[in-house]
Amino acid sequence: MTLKMTGRLMRNGRRLAAVVMAAGVLALAGCQTEKPVELPPFYRDLARVNAHVDQQAALQMINQYRQNNGLRPLMLDPVLGSIAQAQAQAVASADSIRAALEPQNQLKTRLNAIGETKTNGVENVSAGYRTLAEAFSGWRESPGHNKVMLDPQATRMAIATTYAPNSKYKVFWSLVLASPRQ
Repeated sequence: MTLKMTGRLMRNGRRLAAVVMAAGVLALAGCQTEKPVELPPFYRDLARVNAHVDQQAALQMINQYRQNNGLRPLMLDPVLGSIAQAQAQAVASADSIRAALEPQNQLKTRLNAIGETKTNGVENVSAGYRTLAEAFSGWRESPGHNKVMLDPQATRMAIATTYAPNSKYKVFWSLVLASPRQ
């Protein structure tokens, strides 16, 4: 190889290295400006402080399921939301869904307390599901829980979670469905 060819190869090699390095820098810069892919709300892990179930995602998921079963859609009700949240907190504090059976925690008692003495209501109370998708799938596969989601009288719903870091279950759930206010 001649000295002239060697010099040309070295210059070309340096140019190639510069092009490769520039391409790498541009590729990295492009990666830095991309937004991280966000999980859909029904897959978010709720086993953490200040995590709450996405009400709209739950409503959409349950309404689609009801529609697939020939039932009317539900609407979110903030008043029911307060009693759903109280139930999720009660069972989390007791570290047991059996706390829902105590007289003060029964749905009828809680509906009466908010002035809905003639309202038909049903409820799913559960623990251990870390995501909305898990809870929905578990309820759908359980005949009793599924019956609640498919209650034909229901027009309103609320859903709530409470995180209990020291519990083996971590996340406690309450889903309340109710007929129109009487």
